[in-house]
Amino acid sequence: MIPTPEQAWELLCEFNEGEFHRRHARTVGGVMSWFAQELGCGDEAALWETVGILHDLDFEQWPEEHCVKSQELMRARDIDESVVRATASHGYGECVDIAPESQMEKVLFAVDELTGLIGAVALMRPSKSVYDLEVKSVKKKYKDKRFAAGCSREVIEQGAAMLGWELDELIGKTILAMRASQDSHSSEG
Repeated sequence: MIPTPEQAWELLCEFNEGEFHRRHARTVGGVMSWFAQELGCGDEAALWETVGILHDLDFEQWPEEHCVKSQELMRARDIDESVVRATASHGYGECVDIAPESQMEKVLFAVDELTGLIGAVALMRPSKSVYDLEVKSVKKKYKDKRFAAGCSREVIEQGAAMLGWELDELIGKTILAMRASQDSHSSEG
């Protein structure tokens, strides 16, 4: 079974009560949907969004089993192996040995940490928004390893390399994706 984004959201909320984790899941889901469209996989946008929503399913309750416990939780619900694998692959090199292979997996690996960094940069701005955020602003904060220290620059750079993109291209596209994601969620309100 491949959950719809709505079903993925319900499952995520079952295991994640914190606003931070829920907001991150919604952001990454929206960003993944945008990238699916951007990369010519529009017919799979819902799948990409589902993967983005579920990628940290286990993190709030089982951080020490991250990307391992989530596989167990999803398999217990007969969730399709493609979703289980894709979500787990974002922890490659950190908590699992499942290397991102598909375009969807590589995008998730690349944008997970980056959305957190971009979000932190946006919060420092007077507007507190990604709408007026530029790549150069993100790059300036990116160089300061103490800023958003939990967002691994190494993983972000690895993700860009997996995709064959320059870092600036990945940052620029992710900013656009976050803008689009905010637009779609504000229209739901």
